[in-house]
Amino acid sequence: MPKILKLNSISPLADTVFADYEYSENCQNPDGIIVRSAQMHDFAVGDNLLAVARAGAGTNNIPSAVYAEKGIVVFNTPGANANAVKELVVCELFLGGRKITEAVDWVKTLKGEGDNVSKLVE
Repeated sequence: MPKILKLNSISPLADTVFADYEYSENCQNPDGIIVRSAQMHDFAVGDNLLAVARAGAGTNNIPSAVYAEKGIVVFNTPGANANAVKELVVCELFLGGRKITEAVDWVKTLKGEGDNVSKLVE
């Protein structure tokens, strides 16, 4: 059974994807590694290691050139955060264009005004 080592917390959805593998944070001499932000430049790899997958964009935390010399494939998952980026862009458009944060601050000043709130809002 192939062994996959998790160096960081990974989405529980991956548990079902790797159900046919030995998949854990303490796997010894893995065939593959999944990493997010852990620094691997000083990470000792075994002879079985075939691939390192970066759960995110970029591979700056992985010594790709060193691993390539050893025949270890390194890849990432570009675009995995695309929906989150889109959501933040839309949020920023609203925040910048509609003065939402200022409105929230103003609404906080109405606390304790009770029956006067409707008049103050007008």
